[in-house]
Amino acid sequence: MAINWLAIIAATAAAWIFGAIWYGALSKQWMAAIGFTGADMKDASGKAKIPVIPMVVSLIAEFVMALVLAGVIAHVAKSGVTVKSGMTTAAICWLGFVITTLATNHAYGKAKLSLTAIDGTHWLGVLLIQGAVLGALL
Repeated sequence: MAINWLAIIAATAAAWIFGAIWYGALSKQWMAAIGFTGADMKDASGKAKIPVIPMVVSLIAEFVMALVLAGVIAHVAKSGVTVKSGMTTAAICWLGFVITTLATNHAYGKAKLSLTAIDGTHWLGVLLIQGAVLGALL
């Protein structure tokens, strides 16, 4: 199967936008879970700091995730690639690889359970959205 770059880019963009909305809505809870205050998110002059590097890293990570997920979906969808098969494959990948790794890393780092819940649910949303977009466009 040839790579459908439009599907990969659309899945990446949709996931990235979801993340912006997710963490925008849960910013106070997320900051509390990692021990940040409002002051931690401002520069010396009091202006809000835009976390450019983490945003770029997440965009690249979501691009790679979409690319790999497209390949996995194509390999496992025996009866054809659909939105359902894309989302099912994404959910299985999340359960098998993402939440297990995240929970382990957070446990060793002694992170609050709320951080694991916020971040883990975010990555589930990312993968489900990517699975749906890829399933629709592949």
